Amino acid sequence: MREPSDRADVVVVGAGMAGLSAAHRLTSAGLRVRVLEAAPEVGGRMSTELLDGFRLDRLGQLLCASYPELHRNPALAELMLRPFAPGVLLHSGGRHHRAGDFAGVRGGRGALSTARALAPRVPRPRLPGAAFSPAGGPLGQARLGAALARLAATGVPELLARPEAPAAEALRARGLPPKTIEGFVRPLLAALLGDPDLGTSSRAADLALYAFARGPLCLPEGGAAELPRLLAAALPPGTVRTSVRVTSVSADRVGTAEHGRLRCRGVLVATGARSAAALLPGLRTPGFHPLTVVHHTADTAPPTGPALLLDADRRGPVAHTAVVSEVDPSRAPAGRPLISSTVLGTPPDRTSKDLDAAVRRHLALLYGTSTARWELLAVHHTPDAVPAMPPPHDLRRAVRLLAGLYVCGDHRDTGTVQGALHSGRRAARAILGDLGVQPVAAEEPMPAIA
Repeated sequence: MREPSDRADVVVVGAGMAGLSAAHRLTSAGLRVRVLEAAPEVGGRMSTELLDGFRLDRLGQLLCASYPELHRNPALAELMLRPFAPGVLLHSGGRHHRAGDFAGVRGGRGALSTARALAPRVPRPRLPGAAFSPAGGPLGQARLGAALARLAATGVPELLARPEAPAAEALRARGLPPKTIEGFVRPLLAALLGDPDLGTSSRAADLALYAFARGPLCLPEGGAAELPRLLAAALPPGTVRTSVRVTSVSADRVGTAEHGRLRCRGVLVATGARSAAALLPGLRTPGFHPLTVVHHTADTAPPTGPALLLDADRRGPVAHTAVVSEVDPSRAPAGRPLISSTVLGTPPDRTSKDLDAAVRRHLALLYGTSTARWELLAVHHTPDAVPAMPPPHDLRRAVRLLAGLYVCGDHRDTGTVQGALHSGRRAARAILGDLGVQPVAAEEPMPAIA
């Protein structure tokens, strides 16, 4: 790495979503970039385990088709998003209730018509005894639909200008009925932000609901690892180096355990928050929402179709679950359903066997079917899954520490894929400005999403 051919203008530490997004913009501007990743593969938390023909996401993070960065980055032009059934499916009082699918909220064309981004609109599953109304009754449904319509029509600057408070407090102040908050908004934000207590900043919660109102929830075809794979593949050959541990950083050099020091004109630390703080003493480390993803297969798929199923009553460990193979058939062998379920927080059941038993009992209640013969495929626990965003929360934390030294990641923006990608773009813009380099072409505007 100390040969002249390996000299770089910018070294990016970390090949997660933020680092790869920044590297793509820097190389597009003509800079020589090296991305150093300690793990054997790129992606960070956006990883997918391959097991006997199944594709098992480690984090199970949901995407919204309306995330601007999914459309702005040319490297993601080939990304295929597979949408869930419209809205979400709530389990409450022993029944299934459809919520969040309101005609006119997303508009006529919506995100489903954006080039190659999405498969055709999927049908609603028909469930025995299902009542297709959100918690809170007709009045709650009307208020919820009006609130989502207002959000979809509001600009992001206006959302960020609202007074900040914990999400639960802000929602009550806006007049949403308690049943609607508890029966729909709380489980939805728990699925999007990993925060079932609604202690998240109201601004971050508003952005999550805004994205939900403007485009359907989706999964990337082939697994979460498809996003970093596409970003890495779009970089010049040799840009990304895996299995390289960075031990120190400064404004003009990077120290590595395996290859000594590498000189450069700027360093961008794009690791997770804890690793970034280890390299940059004094950097604030946020709290985190841990989560566990439990993957099962069965002889037959539960009858919910491609719906995201949320537990509105919170009667067990599972916050949300889905027959993922109904959403994205590429994630499972033919004839074998893949059911992926997310447990928020640190599970009280320490062993995979105990956790599996508790999850099976809850899934039997949620799906209304026996889970006794379901097969456990994997249990993935991530302690630092989603950065916590309690108020006051700076949604645009500084990415420039000093000239030549930068930091980015979802912990500097919002704790979502959109936040990670946007943070990387902000860091790249700061680096280009400090180096006096102009982008080769102006950024493509976000496509109109009604």
